[in-house]
Amino acid sequence: MATNIKWHNSHVTRSDRERHLNQRGVTLWFTGLSGSGKSTIATALERELLLHHTKAIYVLDGDNIRHGLCSDLGFGPTDRQENIRRIGEVCNLFTDAGIIVLAAFVSPYKEDRDKVRSLLETGERKNFIEIHVEASVSTCEERDPKGLYKRARSGEIPNFTGISAPFEAPENPDQVLRTGEKSVEDCVAQLITYLKDGGYLSAQE
Repeated sequence: MATNIKWHNSHVTRSDRERHLNQRGVTLWFTGLSGSGKSTIATALERELLLHHTKAIYVLDGDNIRHGLCSDLGFGPTDRQENIRRIGEVCNLFTDAGIIVLAAFVSPYKEDRDKVRSLLETGERKNFIEIHVEASVSTCEERDPKGLYKRARSGEIPNFTGISAPFEAPENPDQVLRTGEKSVEDCVAQLITYLKDGGYLSAQE
């Protein structure tokens, strides 16, 4: 990092923004295998929060991010680490803005997820909610909405999580969504209840 830079503070605080939005800024981090349902649930939750709770939210999707911010990165361990580092910084900015962030990324390495948690968890407030979107490799492979597992099995896609690269499941996630057993609607309802009970859907004084 350059040494000749200094953080410029705003006259508007995070608390000011949260009171204006009547919500608490937070990052919901969806981690799981490709095809487990991360983005499907995140976008369904986004719609529910916007239309029925009038909240300011934004989905950060793994594929979408790689079209721009992380378009220069591959899928090897080092690039995956940098990918998650960049996403973490974006989540930190959105959370400080008072936005509810829904970050849907395979994010297979525990160390990388823990670094994002450490970045966001700077005080007593819980700003990082780890959600394990749990589905077996066989279930995800049966779904295979993008045809990625078939290509990975044939060797066309190297370093594919769950096939030729590891996935380190969260040891103690805040929420577990078992998408092989529960519908998208049930998963969304589970998260809405969690957010309500945690006080995230109203401003915290």
